[in-house]
Amino acid sequence: MIKRMASCIREFRKETILTPLLVSLEVVIDVIIPLIMANLIDLGVSAGRMDMIVKLGLALLLSCLVSLVFGALSGKNGAIASAGFAKNLRSDMYDNVQRFSFANIDKFSTASLITRLTTDVTNVQNAFQMIIRIAVRAPLMVLFSLVMAFRVNGELALVFLGAVPVLALGMYVIISHAHPIFERVFKTYDKLNKVVQENLRGIRVVKSYVREDHEIGKFGAVSNTIYQDFSHAERLVAFSSPLMQGMMYLIILLLSWLGAKMIVGGTMTTGELMSLITYAGQILMNLMMLSMVFVMITISRASAERITEVLSEQSDIADQADPVMQVRDGSLRFRNVGFSYSKDPDRLCLNDVNLTIPTGAVVGILGETGSGKSSLVQLIPRLYDATTGVVEVGGVDVKRYDLAVLREAVAMVLQKNELFTGTIRDNLRWGNEAATDEELIHACTLAQADGFIRQFPDGYDTLIEQGGANVSGGQKQRLCIARALLKKPKILILDDSTSAVDTATDAQIRKAFREEIPDTTKLIIAQRTASVQEADLIVVMDGGRVSAVGKHAELLESSAIYREVYESQTKGGDRE
Repeated sequence: MIKRMASCIREFRKETILTPLLVSLEVVIDVIIPLIMANLIDLGVSAGRMDMIVKLGLALLLSCLVSLVFGALSGKNGAIASAGFAKNLRSDMYDNVQRFSFANIDKFSTASLITRLTTDVTNVQNAFQMIIRIAVRAPLMVLFSLVMAFRVNGELALVFLGAVPVLALGMYVIISHAHPIFERVFKTYDKLNKVVQENLRGIRVVKSYVREDHEIGKFGAVSNTIYQDFSHAERLVAFSSPLMQGMMYLIILLLSWLGAKMIVGGTMTTGELMSLITYAGQILMNLMMLSMVFVMITISRASAERITEVLSEQSDIADQADPVMQVRDGSLRFRNVGFSYSKDPDRLCLNDVNLTIPTGAVVGILGETGSGKSSLVQLIPRLYDATTGVVEVGGVDVKRYDLAVLREAVAMVLQKNELFTGTIRDNLRWGNEAATDEELIHACTLAQADGFIRQFPDGYDTLIEQGGANVSGGQKQRLCIARALLKKPKILILDDSTSAVDTATDAQIRKAFREEIPDTTKLIIAQRTASVQEADLIVVMDGGRVSAVGKHAELLESSAIYREVYESQTKGGDRE
């Protein structure tokens, strides 16, 4: 885990190395300052020598200024190093997520990935900055101060050694109990993000069903769980402060009592006692800072583990060593294909699918909800891989293609159409970045979208809000179809993507497909038989299997499922 996280430092290695180096120099100056103060008291003030007071006073001032410069430089470099580390961490995570298959994303969940990219990265960034600054400063300060304390008075310095095991044991107990709670808290954060995400996405449904109070209750329950866990963890962590302060006051009292006796006995000077008390303050203050580092590392350890999970996750869909770099045509073949989302061959949602589809064919796919229609077409561009059997495109197993080449040849308009913030023109160019305005207009004309686009005041420069919230469902579907057409694909898949348009518009879109892209294989998943009855081939799915294959007239004779759907839609019959 540490090695994987450290690889994200990269171009900020210089600042990462400079920070502890500057901190070390600052520590050296800080431990010299009490010695200068002791000499100032003993050789200057007590001796009544003004020249020594001036000389040592200037040395003290210069030392403080040098320490300040080193501290400021270490702070600046530490901030650059930690911010850069977090930037690279987020970028590496996001880049890896982009390579995930749908199965990988399902494994983590969207809400969890967002938490890991935000809250978890912030925790690790804070811990990283503390490690390269405080985790270097505190141990060095404790070590150097102990050495200097023993140099001043070895007998009194033994008081410090008695405090170390007590503090170490206390911190171990606190951290060992707090870490599991922090792990649990960050998993609860995932649930909180999920609740917020669902609420915002479905806000229209929430308001139409007057479920605001229910949603507030859900959010409150998860938020309260986080509050309870954090409160428990913080109460444990809070014990570190009184533990440190108690030991600090105890040591200062012991030093003052024993030191006063030595001064009276003539074995110690006032300046030496002052320097020892200063070193005591430095040692105990830095032990307290070290405890804060341990607490922060405890919090961030759970975050670091969650981040490493994302960074280490390998997509279960990857290119082969020598991939095929060209898709010959849009022909399709499914040979004994089975598929399971859980990759369990005993729990298949597609089973023993055998289909042969020639290039340029128009294929309709019908079936009840859950029959496997969407699962079937998602195997073509390898959004998922078949669990058993082989899927071929252009006569080649899809697993042999370069992934980008295969997906460039396949255009999909999914059930859940997604538009992105930007203009209509920007969204259309997702299909082809180099598309001319004429090509954009032509694709929109085929998709029956050009008419409503021109009715907007800004036309193709109309701004689309997040998720396409300012266009209707039918308009969104037609824009997504136009975007897919701009790819000029060899295979076009429409997954129930004309459900929100009227039948006349649906017919015009299908007519444009037949006339304008005859060589493109077109797979149309639909609920309406009218959308597919003119297809070259109609596939009827039932329970994850191919129930029947044929043309409209053939299926009316041979398929009870198709006939029942057709009659219910054309005659308005009640089939319950």
